[in-house]
Amino acid sequence: QAHLAESGGGSVQAGGSLRLSCKASRYPYTSACMGWFRQAPGKEREGVAYISGDGTTYSTDSVKGRFAISRDYERSTMYLQMNNLKPEDTAVYYCAAATVSYYGPADLCDRQSQTYNYWGQGTQVTVST
Repeated sequence: QAHLAESGGGSVQAGGSLRLSCKASRYPYTSACMGWFRQAPGKEREGVAYISGDGTTYSTDSVKGRFAISRDYERSTMYLQMNNLKPEDTAVYYCAAATVSYYGPADLCDRQSQTYNYWGQGTQVTVST
C-alpha cells in the first residue's frame, strides 16, 4: 500500500514563503498525476497545483504566479513552493497521487479527470496579516 506524508506547513506572515514536501513510499506510479489540494474551514477541498506523468505542471488561478509544483523522482518527493502567501491561502494542504498513467496537459490532472487513490494526512498552513 502506497503512503504519502506531507511536511513543511506552519505559520507565516502575509508575503512570506513556505515549501511543502510530500514523500511517497511504496508508490511505483511515476507516470501518474500527482497534486496538491487544500481545504479551508467550512469550504470544500480544492485543487491547487498538479503535475502530470510527463512532468508538465498546472496551477489554479488562485495561486498562479505564486505557487510552483515540482517532483523529484529520485527522492520520490513532490514539492509545493509557495511565495507571496496571502491570508486566504490559510488551509490544510494535502498531497495526493493517482495510479493510472497520464501524459498530457496537467490541467487534466484535476479530480474530475483523474482518480486520486492515495492521500496524505494533511499539513496546516496559516497566513496572518
